[in-house]
Amino acid sequence: MSFNPKSDAEQEFVTTTGVNVVATFEDMGLKEDLLRGIYAYGFEKPSAVQSRAIVQILKGRDTIAQAQSGTGKTATFSISALQTIDTKLRETQAIILSPTRELAVQIQNVVLALGNYMNIQCHACIGGTSISEDIRKLDYGQHIISGTPGRVADMIRRRNLRTRHVKMLILDEADELLDRGFKDQIYDVYRYLPPTTQVVVVSATLPHDVLDLTSKFTTDPIRILIKRDELTLEGLKQYFIAVEKEEWKFDTLCDLYETLTITQAVIFCNTRAKVDWLSDKMREANFTVAAMHGDMPQKERDSIMQDFRQGNSRVLISTDVWARGLDVQQVSLVINYDLPLNRENYIHRIGRSGRFGRKGVAISFVTKEDIAILRDIEQYYSTQIDEMPMNVSEMV
Repeated sequence: MSFNPKSDAEQEFVTTTGVNVVATFEDMGLKEDLLRGIYAYGFEKPSAVQSRAIVQILKGRDTIAQAQSGTGKTATFSISALQTIDTKLRETQAIILSPTRELAVQIQNVVLALGNYMNIQCHACIGGTSISEDIRKLDYGQHIISGTPGRVADMIRRRNLRTRHVKMLILDEADELLDRGFKDQIYDVYRYLPPTTQVVVVSATLPHDVLDLTSKFTTDPIRILIKRDELTLEGLKQYFIAVEKEEWKFDTLCDLYETLTITQAVIFCNTRAKVDWLSDKMREANFTVAAMHGDMPQKERDSIMQDFRQGNSRVLISTDVWARGLDVQQVSLVINYDLPLNRENYIHRIGRSGRFGRKGVAISFVTKEDIAILRDIEQYYSTQIDEMPMNVSEMV
């Protein structure tokens, strides 16, 4: 784990072609208690990324795994971390960093569920929560930390998070993490880790600048890559609705409301102000909706998420804070009230529905000004987005 930038030419990747596919969890040589947790969680056989990446990670090599949303990436690195740690040593041995607090908590839940028979300690170390509670948990000793970069770096600097025994650093949604906001904090965390720490980088999209960055803290990584034209999700139908003017989107959404509540739907807007405006307007029109964005206090975000997960609220309006990695089983409809500003986020948003092979529908509202963005998204993902048919409610 050396910190030396390598040029593209020097950075040799072994890609998926040289990687064995392991067809069952039993064949991965996992601990008995971990296997019990995997089956109890409801997994029967490994997904494409799990069948390739877990065994590679367990060999101890730095790994870059890219696979589409909803294919089981979280379980890939959670299983790998659980297999690697020594539960008898109550010290932090794996650190998982994610871009949002909700995602860090969700990962903690997956780790605890998969490690249910292993007596595992896993703590979510995130901003917006009590520092004294973090310190208490860390002093007790945690095998795995799932957290956001700022709080994790802070706890390491305070020496409450001891890094002497860390064997694995996992960066989830790495493209987002390495975006301007978190780069320095990740380097802060990285600097304190033992030089032998294995680095695992996971993401659905890995643009060139991110790959360049990963080269700074991976050594001779194996790269497990799902090509971009395979990224569009099977079983997921994508449509657009042409809307003459921005102002008309609201009526279009109201017309669709019955369809939204058949299952559960997420509606994405590009700004926090728009989320607040749209949710107020929907409520004025007597529609029941929940809203979430990054400006809300953490407690409020948590209770909104919980309500939505339990199905108490059926329509959630959100910014892209919700777009990555959050899995609510029942979401089968995603609406882009605004097309995403960043085309990488398109796949993260629509990946909320139709996860793990389930069926789903994604509908984008498109004004004249948006046509070029829509065509760019189509080209980028080698996909076709058709105009929405009348009978969309039958597809959800």
